[in-house]
This record gives sequence, structure tokens and C-alpha cells, in this order.
Amino acid sequence: MQINDPNAYRRCEEIDLLGDLIQVRDRRVLELGCGAAYMTRALATRLGAARITATEVDRIQHARNLAIADLPQVIFRYGGAESIADPDASYDLVVMLKSLHHVPVAAMDQALREIHRVLVPGGLLYVSEPVYWGDFNAIMRLIDDERLVREAAFEALRNAVDAGLFESVQEVFFESEGIYPDWSSFAARFIDVTHSERNLDAARLAEIRAAFERHLTPQGVRLWKPHRVDLLRRVN
Repeated sequence: MQINDPNAYRRCEEIDLLGDLIQVRDRRVLELGCGAAYMTRALATRLGAARITATEVDRIQHARNLAIADLPQVIFRYGGAESIADPDASYDLVVMLKSLHHVPVAAMDQALREIHRVLVPGGLLYVSEPVYWGDFNAIMRLIDDERLVREAAFEALRNAVDAGLFESVQEVFFESEGIYPDWSSFAARFIDVTHSERNLDAARLAEIRAAFERHLTPQGVRLWKPHRVDLLRRVN
């Protein structure tokens, strides 16, 4: 396992990669940190999961998710990865999409033990994390520098493998394209959010905007966003 490999990236969308790596159809899925449920919807409608429990710790976003009425196979639930409100061996697959580094560092090991507990023997854990590298990251670190928590998330995964909870099935590096027509669309996506208190003063906002607009073209800003995927299997 390695935290980055600049020579190994493929360019694709996450849902396509997930579908290539895992047979999701008819499986029971736990998505930890579902955000606005975009991938939840894709897991249900495109990849055919039988049942999905989608959790979120942002109460405002969770309330919005509860209003979703057209995904009957999805249960939305408030809660964190370090305390999962399900019996042992409840799921075939657990998915964490850019959410492990948001778990409090002191609780990351506990979260992975909880995931091990709720997976069936041989069940899979799919963890996708942003990589601290590249032009997109150079902008994002001005908003919230996540280097330390991302490193902690990687170490927690490696510790879980070293402890014998999981075995590494595959590690994949990929880039997906982010397209932002203008500054306001970027700010709405990454600054004016409900899950984090940004506390950015006028000078820092101006610095972020300048960094963003250095990439501006008549078609907007297009940036490749690097990710690492660790596909792990629960060891019995």
C-alpha cells in the first residue's frame, strides 16, 4: 500500500471504477458519509444494490436526504463510522467515498474495527480518498489543508491490514475531472457548505479565488482530481 503513485493514474469516473472492481448488484451496502447522496443514487439505480444504508454526520444534509422519496431500497441514517448501529455481519459491502479522513483521527482505528464487525466474512470495504497532490489540491489546501488527516486515514487503513482485520485486494489511483463554469459555482461546491465551518477571511477568499481563476478559460475551469482507492477484504 502506498499513499500516492504519480505514474499510476487512470482517468475515469468513480462510479465506473467501482462498478468495474465490485459486483454491487443484489448486495447489501453500507455507505458511510453519503453527503448529498449522489453516489448513493448511482449505487442503487445504476449498479443495482439490493439495499443501502447511507449514513451522514452533517445534520443539515441528513435532513435533506430524508426528503428523498424515490429510492425505496435506501435507508438514510444519522451517524458516524466509529459507532455503526447494525448487528454483526449485516453487510456484503461497505463504501467510504472521501469520508475516512473526516472521521476524527482518534476514532479511525475504531471505525475500521466497526466496519470489520458489520461486514460478512469475506465482505469488501471500498475506500476512496483524495490524494494530496496536483493542481486541484493546491487550491483546496487553501480552503482546508487536509494533509495530516489524509495521512492519518492512510495509516489507519494500513494498520487495519497489518492487524489482520483486512487483506488488500487492490489499490487503484485515478483522476476524475472537475468542471466549474465560474468562481461562484466552485465556491458553492467547496466553500459555502453545511458540513464544515470555513471561517475564511476576505484576504484568504481573495487568495483562493485568484488561485482558481489562474486556471480559468472561456469554458470555465477544468481540473483533474486525484484519488486513491483501497479495496480491502474482511479477514475471517
